[in-house]
Amino acid sequence: MSWHVPEEDLRAYARGELAAPALWSADAHLAACARCRGGLGAVGDVDGGWERLDAELDAPRPGMFEGLLVRAGVADHTARLLAATPVLRRSWLGAVVVVLVLSVAAAYAAPPGRSPTLFLALAPLLPLAGVALSYGPALDPTYEMAVVAPLHGFRLLMIRTVAVLAAVLGLGGLATLALPGYGLRALAWLLPALALTSTGLALTPRFGPVAGPGAVGGAWLVLLAVAEAVREGGPLAPFTVTGQGVAAGVAVAGAGLLCALRDRFDFSRGSAA
Repeated sequence: MSWHVPEEDLRAYARGELAAPALWSADAHLAACARCRGGLGAVGDVDGGWERLDAELDAPRPGMFEGLLVRAGVADHTARLLAATPVLRRSWLGAVVVVLVLSVAAAYAAPPGRSPTLFLALAPLLPLAGVALSYGPALDPTYEMAVVAPLHGFRLLMIRTVAVLAAVLGLGGLATLALPGYGLRALAWLLPALALTSTGLALTPRFGPVAGPGAVGGAWLVLLAVAEAVREGGPLAPFTVTGQGVAAGVAVAGAGLLCALRDRFDFSRGSAA
């Protein structure tokens, strides 16, 4: 044969872009020409290689935090969701540190033996606020990606909740160690924090990711104001043995309600979108 399919036509044929009548000529020629069929295979491999290279170059590079999670054994997609959590950014964590430092400073400024009331009041609100800022179309920059991802809404919420609790409770624990000699009494904020967080999450399908936790936070502040008004010395009611027992019960009830409503989070995501 003196005529063969030009390389440009072979590339277009491999991509499915070759138009008639050149397409008909190429079809007829390839059926009888082993040389051009070999060239077509080579062209297809080259084009596929360029496509794979383009995809690799265009792929987003994981950040340091995401890379550490992957090295620790976290799945790639889970690490990406954790790294995209808004409240794990420096601005939010910095704000948490500032609040904790100021509340610890207030505890040092209080008279000796006085309960660190400000710290105990503010510390339970921090994980609640963090969870509220981690889930929802108005606050999460990756919300649209999460909506279309093949991931249960409840699982996404739990992944980010665990991340928020690990960060905030860890910082709160360090701040507790810095309090001036209150011992185990300074840990009285942990159970209220879990109670507020679980209750706020349980209200999210009904009231939304901001209004639900916001209502729970407001109720906590009202409770503290009432407890302060009726206190006759000693710690505030939520930080007594009875109050801690009530907080534990609320945390368990909130977790149970949250599990019962776990299928509602996909509906709330769809309606919010």
